[in-house]
Amino acid sequence: MRIDLTDTTSSRINAGLIDARRAIGTPAVGMVLTLVIVTDEGSAYDALKAASDASREHPSRILAVIKRPGRSPRDRAMARLDAEVLVGSDSGTGETVVLRMHGELANHAESVVLPLLLPDAPVVVWWPEESPVNPAEDPLGRLAQRRITDAAAAEDPVAALSERADAYAPGDTDLAWTRITPWRSMLAAALDQKHTKIASATVEGEAYNPSTELLALWLADRLRISVERKVSEGPGITGVQLVTADGEIRLDRADGSLAELAMPGQPDRHVALKRRETSELIAEELRRLDPDDIYRSTVKFGVGRLADFGSQDSEEPVEAVELISPAKDAKAAGAASADKAPAKKAAPTKKSAAKGTSSS
Repeated sequence: MRIDLTDTTSSRINAGLIDARRAIGTPAVGMVLTLVIVTDEGSAYDALKAASDASREHPSRILAVIKRPGRSPRDRAMARLDAEVLVGSDSGTGETVVLRMHGELANHAESVVLPLLLPDAPVVVWWPEESPVNPAEDPLGRLAQRRITDAAAAEDPVAALSERADAYAPGDTDLAWTRITPWRSMLAAALDQKHTKIASATVEGEAYNPSTELLALWLADRLRISVERKVSEGPGITGVQLVTADGEIRLDRADGSLAELAMPGQPDRHVALKRRETSELIAEELRRLDPDDIYRSTVKFGVGRLADFGSQDSEEPVEAVELISPAKDAKAAGAASADKAPAKKAAPTKKSAAKGTSSS
């Protein structure tokens, strides 16, 4: 069921939601959270479709905030709220409200959204495209327990990762991190099968791919090894090699769907490692609303030293470059490790300047 409301208010929208539920015969509210999507008109359709698909796993009230401040001073002075209320088959398993805020109202979106939040339920805010530099300090971000951004949508994805590191607050996450969950799971499972010392690693992936950078940083942070970054034609991340005392562990994915895992002393095998849809990424993030400490540790581990060689205008493949090395940058690493190491044994971990590019 769909209800269009022009020049309306939050109270009328709430009344419209109640009327719509009664009309379709489902007066009970069986939703578990409120998902606020901050987007523009061009990206609204794809974002709403992804959120609606994710609501099959997490029944939600979806609030899409579309700001239209206006171009002229006269337009900006005329505050108006238009809304579309979607319930039933038009909105997956929950409810959807599309809020178009005109004029000065666009600068006070939180005042419209606050009365529409489900009572006593978690709030998640998602920026599919452009996101604030500090999501936790954004007026809408302050309402949420979980804040989802996407560095891959930024004009400079690597610079966006640095912003995420500088402004990190508990509850922040990024879809560039969510995209590497299958890679992290597969590599962790491979290392569980082969207990051996890891000497170094190489991560291959597209330029301008923040997920590739995060995967390399995760390996360097968790294993404390030297990691190299290679640029490939993609799609997304195409391979990871781990150099061990017994040989090389390789996980290669050339087509974005099926990967091949090679381990010393074992036959090569094919594993499913497809690139996932946005709806699957959002559904994964909605499964846990507590702070992601591994993401925090990874995004703060050397990401500020990523060199933006991915922005160089060159069509030639870039040779492998050192991302993290325990043999350099002693002073910076010593200061960083002093906070992590026990007081009795302050053995500094040395790290080098990081270089990389960005997407998954």
